[in-house]
Amino acid sequence: MRGMKSFVKVFILVSVLFTVALFGVTFINPFGPTIFPVAGLISKEVKTDMALDMKFWKTMDEATAYIVSKKVNFAALPVTFGANLYTKGVDVRLVGVYSWRLFYVVASPDFEFKGFQSFKGEKIYTAHGRGQTADVLLRFLLVKNGLEPDRDVTFAYAQPQEIVSLFNSGKIKIAAIPEPFVTMTLSKGKVIMDLQDEWNKATGFKFGIPITGLFVTGKLIDYPQTVKLFEKSFKESLSWSYKNVDKAVEITSKQLGIPTNILKASLERSQYNYISAAECRDEVLAYLKKLNELYPDGMPKVPDEKFFYIVK
Repeated sequence: MRGMKSFVKVFILVSVLFTVALFGVTFINPFGPTIFPVAGLISKEVKTDMALDMKFWKTMDEATAYIVSKKVNFAALPVTFGANLYTKGVDVRLVGVYSWRLFYVVASPDFEFKGFQSFKGEKIYTAHGRGQTADVLLRFLLVKNGLEPDRDVTFAYAQPQEIVSLFNSGKIKIAAIPEPFVTMTLSKGKVIMDLQDEWNKATGFKFGIPITGLFVTGKLIDYPQTVKLFEKSFKESLSWSYKNVDKAVEITSKQLGIPTNILKASLERSQYNYISAAECRDEVLAYLKKLNELYPDGMPKVPDEKFFYIVK
């Protein structure tokens, strides 16, 4: 009987691997700067052992629709967003985190910055809406430094391209945005704060901010060999992009319509470094707990240990 069970397990595994090899997997990636790490997969410079269908999502609603409809096997998502999906019962697991440094505060040249108290009475623009990475980080850091968000400091939200346009026309004084949009403001402004460094100082963390992660979703959760196969291809693509920066930036530029010189310069303030869920679990969990403590509306529940996809 035990031999029959083992045979059935092997048969199912072989069937899944055969299906993956024959029909492939679907992977969704944000339409944004995180195209750079997957440039090797887009160009097919990085060979995979499976057919790969890659799609790009532009909004959280679009990413959610893909995942909930079970049309996706793997997804690159903001870590906080993936955690919220998981706690709502959506079948997603964090395989690894690869984006750790992207966010900065920029200000107009005449803004004199002498520490957090300089923000008192000011309005800060951040991308998209309340609850995204820069918004939550700033709120945390303001409270940590004796300021009350929405009273001492007000917040405004817009799409990153719109923030860049308003900033460069002199209509915005301060903005907290990710690269490559930071680089797009530097002809009219200056970087006054590295949010990753401030987070590390305030918390004692070492990696930075767990911004974007690789997730597995749906039935492939039960097949770790397939997950490891895709994870290997993803890591090889990231490595290829750093070894072939000019090619990777060109591929990213074609997708986003952002000049290659801006994208290349933005890499100096970006950090893409793949760390498996097993290695970064403690820091990610501590990050999510901090967000839950500070901003429960945006992180109403901290995920349990099963959120982390760890193959033993």
